[in-house]
Amino acid sequence: MKIRPATFEDVPALLEIYNDAVLHTTASYDYEPKTLAERTAWLAHHQQEGYAVFVAVDPAGRVVGWSSLSRFREKIGYQFTAENSLYVAASHRGQGLGKLLLAPLIPAARQRGLRVILALIDAENTASRRLHARFGFEQVAHLKQAGFKFGRWLDVIYMELLLT
Repeated sequence: MKIRPATFEDVPALLEIYNDAVLHTTASYDYEPKTLAERTAWLAHHQQEGYAVFVAVDPAGRVVGWSSLSRFREKIGYQFTAENSLYVAASHRGQGLGKLLLAPLIPAARQRGLRVILALIDAENTASRRLHARFGFEQVAHLKQAGFKFGRWLDVIYMELLLT
């Protein structure tokens, strides 16, 4: 598996992976799939702002997962904090891609001068919580019933990695 920075040619695959998560999982609390134009603008904004986006490419050249850093909040006081995202195609979950995609985000955050990476994870997503813990993220908050999807209330776990 090859991990590399995302390009605009990867956007259709990023979109497909994300929209599958939107429609079938609580990894995203979005309800509606994104459009190709929205995801293209998202990548352009990330590149313009200097936030890393990586893809996992299988031996056949297919993008099967992606990870990113994003602005945590718009207020200037949060400029040294980012939120990470990580999505793996349903056909490739549970095969260790998460660690391959999370690993490059940490040096990318340091290179950008960030101090903190936050992961907001559905409380029932124990695989993601374990993955982040392996990289040194610590649980710092548990927000009860902060989300709602698929007709039920969802808890959100905040995990934090201090980069200093």
